[in-house]
Amino acid sequence: MRKRRFRGIPRILMIAAMTTSSLHPVAPGELLARAIGARAPLLARLHGEGTDCYRLLHGTAEGAPGLTIDRYGPLLLVQTFRTPLEGTDVDAVQRTVERELGLALPIVANHRGEDAPAGHVAHVPTDEALQDHFCRERGVRFLVRARHRGQDPWLFLDLRAGRALVQATARGKRVLNLFAYTCGVGIVAAVGGATGVRNVDFAQSALEIGTRNAGANQLADGKCTMLHSDVLPVLRQLAGLPVQRRGKHVPFTKIERQQYDLIVLDPPRFAKTSFGTIDVVNDYQSLWKPALLALAEGGSIIATNHVPAVDEAAWHDALRRCAVKAGRPLRTLEPVAIDADFPSFDGKPPLKVVHAQV
Repeated sequence: MRKRRFRGIPRILMIAAMTTSSLHPVAPGELLARAIGARAPLLARLHGEGTDCYRLLHGTAEGAPGLTIDRYGPLLLVQTFRTPLEGTDVDAVQRTVERELGLALPIVANHRGEDAPAGHVAHVPTDEALQDHFCRERGVRFLVRARHRGQDPWLFLDLRAGRALVQATARGKRVLNLFAYTCGVGIVAAVGGATGVRNVDFAQSALEIGTRNAGANQLADGKCTMLHSDVLPVLRQLAGLPVQRRGKHVPFTKIERQQYDLIVLDPPRFAKTSFGTIDVVNDYQSLWKPALLALAEGGSIIATNHVPAVDEAAWHDALRRCAVKAGRPLRTLEPVAIDADFPSFDGKPPLKVVHAQV
């Protein structure tokens, strides 16, 4: 599961002028209007393919560090990672969306940073806004809720291009979805015609949302299965490797060795488990090698790395070298471009996605 943290945003958002070193205050509604205008071609394409969930303002690169504004179907979700927006600013965001997109959507503002400053007046969402909703991506339905036990939204919008690739290439394939979270990738694989999909995640609550997503898309029983487990012992068993664990009595689910035609590898940045450490900066190979060994001949892996500091070319090179050492050299390794609602200053977004074939 991926998490992001930012620090410090003033109530009046500041944006640097492109031609001077001075700073000019810009209201949230004005920033949002600019961002929506810049997204006009993308939004036309997304609407045309049956998608109604996307990022409307990616504050880090659009003048408001620590602020994001997303549409999830019939819901607007504002997230702040520094100082929360005042209730009047949240109302202005809602009015801007109605004016620019013709959509009168309920809105929820969630603050994920430090405590609000003294005198802060929060926005109070309506009962409608806090209900469960469904958004659509290429016609596939996903459950969303503005506030739940966790912090992260139930669908990560920046992985849209990766899900599109999975949906387009899954027909007739056996698919393994690792670090599945709420199973968005697994759901689109099943909708795309996969013969079977196995979703693996350590969080039972996330897999339960995945089960509801499968039902919402009328997937047949057994087409999209859920395995509640730490990913590491599952992946190593599938690859035919011994399971490493801290202590002889640490239990794990026993499964048979098996190969898949398509594996999706979407790990968190760092995690310590009873079966080892996940570290995508310093040791992506500990995941990449067993994933390659669990791959059928001619199969492919779609893998992600979310760490901004990781150089994309260096990561690609490490994946190629590891594949050679594992005896599964890559025939191709192609980057997957992130959609334009997640802009970056230098054209190098933090999320990196590759499609590799053996």
